[in-house]
Amino acid sequence: MTPVAKNKISRPALRTALVVSLGLALAGCGGMASNRMLDSVHQPVVSQNSFALDITTGPGGLSSTEQRRLTGWFEAMNLRYGDRVAIDDPLASESTRAGVEQVLGRFGLLISADAPVTPGYVNAGTVRVVLTRATAQVPHCPDWSAHSETNVNNATDPNYGCAVNSNFAAMVANPNHLLKGASDQSTTMTMTSNKAIGSYREQKPTGEGGLKQTSSKGS
Repeated sequence: MTPVAKNKISRPALRTALVVSLGLALAGCGGMASNRMLDSVHQPVVSQNSFALDITTGPGGLSSTEQRRLTGWFEAMNLRYGDRVAIDDPLASESTRAGVEQVLGRFGLLISADAPVTPGYVNAGTVRVVLTRATAQVPHCPDWSAHSETNVNNATDPNYGCAVNSNFAAMVANPNHLLKGASDQSTTMTMTSNKAIGSYREQKPTGEGGLKQTSSKGS
């Protein structure tokens, strides 16, 4: 009877094969999601960009030429709600501030309290108008890196929330409200709303006096 040859695998070779197979298995799970919460891993990120314009001032504030120049710059920058405008005036001239406020008021905005730090030096007789604009976006969305067959931990898919958060970041009027919500502009608005609510609550119910009796006789 002819003996049948058998392939023998040495123990070192077997260990090597096990290590390689284990490495391939782990490599297949590299894109597996690890978020065990019901919260998206991709959240809106708010960025701040500043733009500056230096305009010439005089004893009476801004000349009509500089006012038109500032207006044209605001229009070119598409100045809108959510933008913050500040001035850096080394002389702290009230007339200059009033001139900038007059131009800015045409766009429905007010001067911010503090101006961000900008490169360079502002000479006397010059005021620097700084426009700070916030933008919001959700980086790395959409995210299709994970695969359902490798989700052995029943984790939340990394693409979860990308659509909602991206739309939210695109539609918010003022991206800074994603960092801190809007607050009341003044106590007058609160007093006005409270007055309306109080008047509504103090009104007697319409059916409190009962139904009005009327006769069907006569003309």
